[in-house]
Amino acid sequence: MHSNIDFEALQVRITHWAEELGFDGLGVSDVDLSADEAHLLNWLDDGRHGQMAYMARHGTKRSRPADLVPDTIRVIAVKMHYWPGDAARAEDILEQPEVGYVSRYALGRDYHKVMRRRLQKLADRIESEIGPFGYRAFVDSAPVLEKALARKAGLGWIGKHTNLLNREHGSYFFLGELYTNLPLPTTSETQEHCGRCTACIDVCPTNAIVAPYQLDARLCISYLTIEHFGPIPLELRSQMGNRIYGCDDCQLVCPWNRFAAITREPDFAPRHRLDAPGLVALLEWSEGDFNKYTEGSAIRRIGFERWQRNVAVALGNAPADPGAIAALKHALASATPLVREHVQWAIEQQEARSLTVKTEGKPNE
Repeated sequence: MHSNIDFEALQVRITHWAEELGFDGLGVSDVDLSADEAHLLNWLDDGRHGQMAYMARHGTKRSRPADLVPDTIRVIAVKMHYWPGDAARAEDILEQPEVGYVSRYALGRDYHKVMRRRLQKLADRIESEIGPFGYRAFVDSAPVLEKALARKAGLGWIGKHTNLLNREHGSYFFLGELYTNLPLPTTSETQEHCGRCTACIDVCPTNAIVAPYQLDARLCISYLTIEHFGPIPLELRSQMGNRIYGCDDCQLVCPWNRFAAITREPDFAPRHRLDAPGLVALLEWSEGDFNKYTEGSAIRRIGFERWQRNVAVALGNAPADPGAIAALKHALASATPLVREHVQWAIEQQEARSLTVKTEGKPNE
């Protein structure tokens, strides 16, 4: 059907159209992910996916694109920078324990919606050029090994923290894919450039990077605050600090993020001052407040209950404050059993800290 198409020339045009749509990089991968499949299956066998049952539910469809979308022979992989230029400095917020830290990718509009619309526009542009073709767009929305495909497409390499790294742009970018039946020429993979650096491993608050290129999600703060739907293990709560949605530590220390680009997408600008929110104020939110201030945000997906749980843990890690204790005790009245457990823990931490402060403040008799 497309036998008369110059696919090399088409790929050049697709790259140009992608840039016009706001994407910050594009590559093309084949669909052989056999090595990555072995890594995935070992990770699942070790139980390191925790409660993310969806990681195992689809079997090898995740690593075999043509099983997920029949006739797929190529994957067009794209990236889009998200680092907000006008947000409070991440490192400064992490040093203010009375303020909540939200992963910088979640400060703006939900990236799933933004990128999926752009990918659809890219597919429409291709179709207007060559006629109907087989494709399906994905943005972290189906069983897709997006980092492996992006690596094969030449958008970067997978670092020791298991995030995709790009030599020119660091790691602060989203990924998306178009599975297609077009025989486009593939782009070359890039070399790995982590070298002997272990900064990401050393900085992880919960030691979730158990070895280079190996992440145990059950220990990861991003997993605990977003994917984990039960009580946060007691032994991990104090290590979570003020991180209430996600964690950026392993990326913040990565030397390659010195070159990270600021997003040019207005939708990723911080909304509702969630780049530096006071924890007590967040705990006082009603469910209506939560829905209002997270409308259109990726944060909405965890729901109000998990949000309260996370905020309570952060307050338990904050400095002794009568206002925090009062807010926590007030929250007990309407808390669900899950939230109540974490609020009670936070009260105990706050009161123990207050007692220590009073004791240390007494003059010698």
